[in-house]
Amino acid sequence: MPKKRKRKRDDGHVDESWLLPYSDLLTLLLALFIVLFASSSIDEAKFSQISSVFSEVFDGGKGVMDSSSPTTVPVPQEDAGAGNENSSYLEDQRSLGEIQENLEDYIAENELEGQFDTKLTEEGLLVTIRDSVLFNTGSAEIDTQYRSVASDIAKLLVFEKPRQIVIAGHTDNVPMASGQYKSNWELSVMRAVNFLSIIAENDKVDPMAFSAKGYGEFRPIAPNDTEANRAKNRRVEVLIQPLVLKDGTAFE
Repeated sequence: MPKKRKRKRDDGHVDESWLLPYSDLLTLLLALFIVLFASSSIDEAKFSQISSVFSEVFDGGKGVMDSSSPTTVPVPQEDAGAGNENSSYLEDQRSLGEIQENLEDYIAENELEGQFDTKLTEEGLLVTIRDSVLFNTGSAEIDTQYRSVASDIAKLLVFEKPRQIVIAGHTDNVPMASGQYKSNWELSVMRAVNFLSIIAENDKVDPMAFSAKGYGEFRPIAPNDTEANRAKNRRVEVLIQPLVLKDGTAFE
């Protein structure tokens, strides 16, 4: 009579062989997350961090389940300094805004709204002065009754931290009729220089921070098709330049 085979006793043991590949999967997912986190801006520091993580994962280092704490990716020094650079730029922009407010107050007090204009641009604070406030037609000499305006502007251009200031003369496209100046180039340059000369009479301004330019008729702000538009183009511009650029570097 054949012997009955004894049925193996089920001792209740659960197969846990799946745990190892699962832990490896989580480790790889962590590595992928680190790569995605750093891929937006790869530099030498971040590349070194990524390399160390992969070395640990693929060269037999600890897995996620064995690690006591998650991997920490330090912030590169260049990113940490970005906030300070941006803060310097914003502070400088606020300072330019205060200068603009002082100029606007002067314009309002002297009822010069139709003759002056101020605007913050990427190049700095631009102050536009119509030529009728300063000069007679075809002349580069500042009218005696308006010399006080130039002197008042000089007082508003005294800063605790000296800024580079560019004074530029502009004309319309009407050819010069007088013999004093051969072209609108010469007229625009001399208007800028003469205005700068009065500014420099103020002992508190730094002459080293100023420069003068003349653009003639070649940078109009309106078409030279009407007398009103030509009057807009005849102007002196004072550009007060920033101390700090958007990237946080000093303006040179």
